[in-house]
Amino acid sequence: MTGSKRDGPAGPGALRLVESTPADDVAAGRGPAPAAAATTAAATATTPAATATTATTPAATATTPAATATTPAATATTATTPAATATTPAATTSDRSDDDAPLTRQERKLRTRNALLDAALDQLESRSFGAISLREVSRAAGITPTAFYRHFESMEELGLVLVDESFASLREMMRAGRAEAQAPGDDIRASAATLVRHVGTHQSHYRFIARERSGGIASLRAAIAREIQSFSNELADDLRRYPVLEDLDQPSLELVAGLIVTVMVATAERLLDAPPGAEDAIRHNTVNQMRLIVLGSLRWNRD
Repeated sequence: MTGSKRDGPAGPGALRLVESTPADDVAAGRGPAPAAAATTAAATATTPAATATTATTPAATATTPAATATTPAATATTATTPAATATTPAATTSDRSDDDAPLTRQERKLRTRNALLDAALDQLESRSFGAISLREVSRAAGITPTAFYRHFESMEELGLVLVDESFASLREMMRAGRAEAQAPGDDIRASAATLVRHVGTHQSHYRFIARERSGGIASLRAAIAREIQSFSNELADDLRRYPVLEDLDQPSLELVAGLIVTVMVATAERLLDAPPGAEDAIRHNTVNQMRLIVLGSLRWNRD
């Protein structure tokens, strides 16, 4: 904040003391007799002392700028007002949030449930599912361990939900990609590209599946195996609609689909530990592997 300049006090030159000497008065015929003039001179001689006292006035006056100098500091205090005013928007935001409709009990429950699932995935980045505890997951989600049971019966149930989530979104994406394909080659390329993208955006889920597919919790292993088999069965049904594969019977189509899904699972695991920039090479290799499976199936003779 720029303060206006203020004029300083007058200096010693502004305080002039007009003095007349006795000699001047006598010469002009105005002065007293010589004896009286001596007395006058003696009295007059005290005047410089008085004048000296008067000369201290600038020093006293000089303190005025110092006092005035404190004014910017006071002004600086006033400058804190915008900071105080700056808190007003936050208060306004709070007022707006208060005006919003409160979450329903079901919405709050869903939010807490999702927080538990996310907390578990965070814990699973470096550990197996059997190594994390209900207490750790609850604390990370911001709830008490007893509140956990309002959302899941056990940690095992939470793990099964994670398995379902891990495959559900991939299954939907694969369906959408295959629906647009017109030939097995298009289907293969679309499936490989979809898989690479999905692993990139859902690494926590895939890391969980890759670790628990051969982990120590039997229920999770079984659930993952069922999801992979379901994925394979759905792919076999899609392969049947291609004329080039119409001579294959159902068991043969299921065999082909199973091999393709096995390649996809291996691809996902490679992507998890691949260095940056390796995705294109992995995707290309996956496409070639799946094409080789389809081409080999054309020469397949069960007898």
